[in-house]
Amino acid sequence: MSQITLKDKKINTYGNLPETGEKAPHFELVRTDLSTATLKDFKGKRVIMNIFPSIDTHVCATSVRNFNEKASKLNNTEILCISRDLPFAQKRFIDDEGIKNVTNLSDFRQGDFGKDYGLEMMDGHWAGLLSRVVIVLDEEGKVLHTQQVPDIDDEPDYLEALKTLL
Repeated sequence: MSQITLKDKKINTYGNLPETGEKAPHFELVRTDLSTATLKDFKGKRVIMNIFPSIDTHVCATSVRNFNEKASKLNNTEILCISRDLPFAQKRFIDDEGIKNVTNLSDFRQGDFGKDYGLEMMDGHWAGLLSRVVIVLDEEGKVLHTQQVPDIDDEPDYLEALKTLL
């Protein structure tokens, strides 16, 4: 179990993030067109998982915008923006913002992703949502970097995540 905060209130998350060097756990998430995406779909590409509570919050939206901008400069890299938002809300956001370099995925259907990756919030007002995390994978799905953002109101360390791919 990990502990994060939201405005100085402690929140527990399920388990721990995958360890650097280990294979990322399998996932089945929903794309904005309601089809299923799995980790295997991204084999052969480097992956940055930008995971957050909801696209309809300022910091979450900012992280999608920032990773979208940075992704345009990366070769063979997929940016996956993952939340429990409905795919319709995710699609509305990327359409309204003109975002083209990220893939939005939802954990609304199965609900396993947050527990399998050790990042679902267990208590507090946001219990059941995904905490703010960045996970970077190599072309074989091996974990290169993880960051559990200590406070939900803080942005992830974009540069630290990106430099693992340079």
